[in-house]
Amino acid sequence: MYRTRGFTLLELLVVISIIALATVGVGLAMRDSSQTQLEREAARLAALLESARAQSRATGVPVRWRATAQGFRFEGLPPGATAALPTQWLDAGTVVRGDAVLTLGPEPLIGPQQVLITHQAQPERTLRVATDGVRPFTVEPLQ
Repeated sequence: MYRTRGFTLLELLVVISIIALATVGVGLAMRDSSQTQLEREAARLAALLESARAQSRATGVPVRWRATAQGFRFEGLPPGATAALPTQWLDAGTVVRGDAVLTLGPEPLIGPQQVLITHQAQPERTLRVATDGVRPFTVEPLQ
C-alpha cells in the first residue's frame, strides 16, 4: 500500500487560523498613533474644560479658554489655579481648526460651544469637543 504524505484538512485549517490570529494581533498593535494621540488629546481637553468650568462656578469668576499658536490658555482663573492647568498639547502636531474661544462660566448654563481639533499628520480627521451648555463636554468625530 502506498502512504501519501501531506497535510490533512484539519492541520491546514489550524495553521490558517493561527496565521489569522497573528495578523489581527499585529494589526491592533500597529494602530495609527496619530489617531490614538488625537483621541487622547480630545479626552484630555474635555476633562480640562470641565475642570475650569467647575472652578469658574466655584469662584464666581468668568473663565475663557482660548487656542494659541503654541497650544491653549485659560483666562480669568486666579493665578494659582491657572498655573495648575496645562497650556500645551501632549503632541505638538495637534492643532485647533478655526479661532476657538470658549466661555466656561460662572453661570451654570453656558450655551452650546465647541472646539474642533485635528492632527497635522491627518488633517482630514477632526474631533469635536462640545457641550450643549448643560451637559459636560464630550468628544465626537466630526461628520
